[in-house]
Amino acid sequence: MADGKFQKEVDVVVIGSGPGGYTAAIRAAQMGKKVTIVERDFLGGVCLNVGCIPSKALISAAEKFEQMSHLKEMGIELDGARLNFAKVQEWKQSIIKKLTGGVGSLLKGNKIEVIKGDAQFESQNQILVVDQQESRSLQFKDCIIATGSRPIELPNIPFGERVLSSTGVLNLEEVPKKMVVIGGGYIGIELGQAFAKFGTKVTILEGEGSILTGFDKRLVNIVNRNLKKANVDVFTKAIAKSCAEKNNQMTITYEVLGEEKQVTADYVLVTVGRKPNTDQLVLDMASVKTNAKGYIEVDRQCRTEVPNIFAIGDIVLGPALAHKAAYEAKVAAEAIAGEPSAVNYRCIPSVVFSDPEIAVVGLTEKEANDEGYETMVGRFSYMANGRALALNETEGSVTLVGDKKTGIVLGAQIIGAEASNLVAEVALAIEMGATFEDIALTIHAHPTLGEMMMEAAEIGMGLGIHSV
Repeated sequence: MADGKFQKEVDVVVIGSGPGGYTAAIRAAQMGKKVTIVERDFLGGVCLNVGCIPSKALISAAEKFEQMSHLKEMGIELDGARLNFAKVQEWKQSIIKKLTGGVGSLLKGNKIEVIKGDAQFESQNQILVVDQQESRSLQFKDCIIATGSRPIELPNIPFGERVLSSTGVLNLEEVPKKMVVIGGGYIGIELGQAFAKFGTKVTILEGEGSILTGFDKRLVNIVNRNLKKANVDVFTKAIAKSCAEKNNQMTITYEVLGEEKQVTADYVLVTVGRKPNTDQLVLDMASVKTNAKGYIEVDRQCRTEVPNIFAIGDIVLGPALAHKAAYEAKVAAEAIAGEPSAVNYRCIPSVVFSDPEIAVVGLTEKEANDEGYETMVGRFSYMANGRALALNETEGSVTLVGDKKTGIVLGAQIIGAEASNLVAEVALAIEMGATFEDIALTIHAHPTLGEMMMEAAEIGMGLGIHSV
């Protein structure tokens, strides 16, 4: 018993209440388990409060604001749009409040207890929860660790009032005149483009040879083109060395191919990656090991080397995606209940809410060839789609990759409007082992963006109607 305080016994304790944590808790409760969630900060975790949801709200507002200046070609003339950024932030917060309130209601409806505080392992069956008022020990049969991740801080450019993480930039009270973004991954590109649309002069410094490393170069080139159109300066192979502040102006010194340069801005946004929140859990007390970067190794049921302790989400290897965490959450909870659930990551989409959007799932043509497949590929342009033309969103394409021998769908790479929604059809196709013919024979409503899936499948089969 901790510090003379009370002790409690539960079937399953879940540490963290983000998309992974609250999903795990609900699924475990559905499987008949008595569940307690331990949460240090706020229900919904990073994603709902300072990540996925607020960032997409700002991106949506920025897109609508920018669209106001492109309506003349559609015959709509305006005197001009004014931006009330305080109102934008107020609207963003209202979305967060609705969603986090919804999570609280779901947990209550599933009879899940929520305890606020920091969790530390005391053994393989017990954690200590400490908050400002008290400490308590929780005895558990099984535990799911879902503590997520936090932004990486650069030692030479530490976070401060004007050096911001993604969390800080989402809560700005003003639109900066100038902003430097250090890191050209998906977070840096999404937020950099959003603020550029609000009117900020944005400079992006990326240490690698390209922004959005890991994505097909053909897709990245289109995003690069739009960044240039938006007057965003992108420097690759650029290493940020130091930061100096004077009169509320931040001067970043960076190096490109051995040459030292400087850029000045009101704010600096650092988006160079995230690190797993495992260092404060005292995992040694439970004999749970991490690798050199702090990630916990798990099997296909998300089970650590300690049989009754599971780990999911950003603290295990793989992309830091909310939907990946939620998927793993269900697997872990079902495994605790004795179900044969196991992860299969081939169907997990990755999305960049850039301009235009990028969404990929499964294998690229190169990856499929490297795995020994003889591939079939179908590609269809937004420019040839009636709905895309009517929306004035003609930039992009849909690419389907399949196994030529069987016709089975292996993957897709989509860039363009609503790519984040379109990719779900391909994820379903891969999950159920569907073929190009299955997609081609599925009647898609006209005129819709979804028709491009059917068109790409037909092209891959050599039967394209709207292509030569």
